[in-house]
Amino acid sequence: MRERDVPTPDGGKLALYSYGAEDAPGERRVVLIGGAFLTALIYRPFSMELSKNLGEEWAVDIYDRRGRGNSSALPADYSMTTEIDDVRTILDATGARNILGHSLGGSVALNAVQEFVGTGFEPEKLAVYDAAVNIDGSMDTRWVDGFAESVDSGRVGLAMARLKRGMEAGTALSRVPEPILAGLMAVVSRTKVNKLMRELMPTAVGELKAAFDEGRQPRDFSVLPGNTCFMVGGKSPAYYRVTAKRLHDAVPGSSLVVSPKCFHGSVPAAVKELVTDISSYFKD
Repeated sequence: MRERDVPTPDGGKLALYSYGAEDAPGERRVVLIGGAFLTALIYRPFSMELSKNLGEEWAVDIYDRRGRGNSSALPADYSMTTEIDDVRTILDATGARNILGHSLGGSVALNAVQEFVGTGFEPEKLAVYDAAVNIDGSMDTRWVDGFAESVDSGRVGLAMARLKRGMEAGTALSRVPEPILAGLMAVVSRTKVNKLMRELMPTAVGELKAAFDEGRQPRDFSVLPGNTCFMVGGKSPAYYRVTAKRLHDAVPGSSLVVSPKCFHGSVPAAVKELVTDISSYFKD
């Protein structure tokens, strides 16, 4: 692994981590954009496996998005535009010609490439897995305001309960009464993984609102490249499949791949089936 800081035009910095061939050309580099509550280092097992499956002449670049890891905090005027500008900065720094987005990082990737169409930053290949995009109401985002309120008031257990119920709608967990789930979350928030989640909650409020607010972020996903690949886990919450299908229908020539055994966290977990599916897409 190679690590370096990439300066941003607004005076910030992005921590960049690279795996695989150091001198890989742009057409054999994949920029991975991670999801909410996750740092670049959590994706290390996946990044290593993906670069290995792609081959000796390939590289995978992943960066800490704003407000996490060793990157700068969210700026006061943070919006999806901030995320798009950061993707452009990373593409410029690495020369990468391929993009992979996971979860909320999938939303960032799709919005960025939509802006890049017709410019020198449009990728040769774009894939997203379980993209957290609210397209025509595919995601019920009414819980976000309640989540934000509980984060602002310092009620960690309640915030985690509302997050879990919102992001895992339709699962058994979402049917657990909120007070009971809040008590449970208050206990498990002390674990290492949930401690990181707790620390990133203020950042998540801003990025979730930026990703899900359709009114402030007009979208025309039909302009995305025709070779875009929409991927979804067969065991992920159902709305990810609904979203992927709607995105696929909106982009002529795009592909839709369902990995039957995979779940939402299969990317950072480096599940073999998914690593194989993703590496096959970028190599073909």
